[in-house]
Amino acid sequence: MTEPSVPVGSSGPAGSNGLPGAQAGAPRPPGPIYLNRYDLEFAWQGIPTFMKLPVCLTPEDLRAGAIDVAVGGVPWDGTATTRSGTHLGPQAIRTCDHLVAPPWSRPHLHVRVDPFEHLRVCDYGDAQVIIGSTDRTYDNARTFVAEILDGGAIPVILGGDHGITWPVATAVADAYGYGRIGVVHFDAHADTAPDMQGVLAGHGTPMRRLIESGAVRGRNFVQVGLRGYWPPPEVVAWMEDQQMRSHFMAEVQRHGFDTVLERAVDEALSGSADHLYISVDVDAVDPAHAPGTGSPEPGGLTSADVLRAVRRMAAEVGMVGMDVVEVSPPYDAGNQITALFAHRCVLEALTGTAMRRLGLTAPDYLDERAAGGPPPLVADPPAPAEAPGRPAGASSPSSAEPGT
Repeated sequence: MTEPSVPVGSSGPAGSNGLPGAQAGAPRPPGPIYLNRYDLEFAWQGIPTFMKLPVCLTPEDLRAGAIDVAVGGVPWDGTATTRSGTHLGPQAIRTCDHLVAPPWSRPHLHVRVDPFEHLRVCDYGDAQVIIGSTDRTYDNARTFVAEILDGGAIPVILGGDHGITWPVATAVADAYGYGRIGVVHFDAHADTAPDMQGVLAGHGTPMRRLIESGAVRGRNFVQVGLRGYWPPPEVVAWMEDQQMRSHFMAEVQRHGFDTVLERAVDEALSGSADHLYISVDVDAVDPAHAPGTGSPEPGGLTSADVLRAVRRMAAEVGMVGMDVVEVSPPYDAGNQITALFAHRCVLEALTGTAMRRLGLTAPDYLDERAAGGPPPLVADPPAPAEAPGRPAGASSPSSAEPGT
């Protein structure tokens, strides 16, 4: 049995998550909090953080732990127009799989990189949702992401419906500058409606809000996977007027996904934008791969295509933020395959970010040992100086076996 690296009590001021100014217990020094009772805990044991990673609650925790990427949630579906349930998405993504992070090794077998050896990653919990108030919830989401960025970490946000991209990506633009962010958006739907029955906020409007506000320029907004029977001509015309780059499934079917992905990667940071934000709506993939979503649309991408695309962009272009949205567990066909797809989107983004740090940025990089060729001539990356995933100064768990 191990002790947490720091007590859970806090004496800091109240934040966007509704934390009280003082909690039970002595004040604690800032840093990641390890919640696992044992050295090796499966994801279905104990307290379900993402990959059993340590928790950070404040920007000070992030800075003290030198956290590179913080995974957080916005469990909101108050603007869903079809099947609800996406407010349960963050919890489902955290608990859908058995995989855990350090001390176990987790190399991506395609590229032979373990992201947790080269990145410090934590779970930042969830933004506070105000039942019945979209505006207050969006304000909280924006502040929540701003905290992560203030702590020096890349935010990876689990949804929730796609409306959360408006406050989340706006917070990223607040940090990096309006017009400096390029967005690659995987989705069956454009999400560029002018309003939803007169309401500006909603899961059908976030991309329009981002462009109209100036947070993202239309020409730096790249969409992949659009199909089906919406939007109507006047909305498509607005998108064209904004110079949005929209890659429909018709283009994928005619030219192949690899060609479309190359175009999207080239377009992502054209012009004045020099930072990339990735948004993945799980309905971008065919419902055969991701049935657990509110607005499924047949005829979509494969999960393998999107996972590879996320990894490639994180490695080849780099990312400053990401969201994965529209997982609706009540419709996940009993086997959590949609939540698992979303979970793997996060892992691919982490892997690509680690690859970029290691200089593995060649187009569609694969380790030749995985791709059927001879071993690469370059040496393997050096082992980290500290135990995998343990921030400097944090105590390591004991070497006791599970259950001891």
